Amino acid sequence: MSVMIVLLLAVLSRVVPVALHQQPWNFSLLGGSLLFLGSRLAKDSPRRAALKIAGVLAVLMVTDYWLTAFGYGYAFHISSYLVTWAWYAGVIVLSMELFRKVTGLRVAAGAIATPTSFFLISNFAVWMGGMYAHSLAGLAQCFTLAIPFYRNDVVSTALTVTALFGLPAVATRLADSFHPADNDLAA
Repeated sequence: MSVMIVLLLAVLSRVVPVALHQQPWNFSLLGGSLLFLGSRLAKDSPRRAALKIAGVLAVLMVTDYWLTAFGYGYAFHISSYLVTWAWYAGVIVLSMELFRKVTGLRVAAGAIATPTSFFLISNFAVWMGGMYAHSLAGLAQCFTLAIPFYRNDVVSTALTVTALFGLPAVATRLADSFHPADNDLAA
């Protein structure tokens, strides 16, 4: 159930600003949510996890279609999204392994690696697509103009993973502190 709620919040964080005609600056729950989803799927059988990943990808594909065609009013070309969709799947699959054991260091690494990998992969794909000159200057311009989006993606991913991984850990410690006798018996 928590996976579905997190996915819904990630979708809403992308759709609502566009639907309300606000300029999105890549501040969404998506990156952190993909990490969290992977952490939850790590406990499933491979078949069950694959089905859930397919479901998540289907929801994100529909979201990308809506954002492109209706939110931004651009023509939708599947080929423009193949790299993004592969990245979605890759983050989920890699985080399944990364979060077999959840630690603060692993969460921090995921919070940095997720937006950084998207920044590098997606902007390289944009540069290859011909929006910028195919030169070092064009590549530099492509990455430079994307820095504000990257910054906001790092911040939003860090906040999301802090909430999704940190708050339950704090709640567990708090709950344990209210039962000192139980903790003494376990020791």
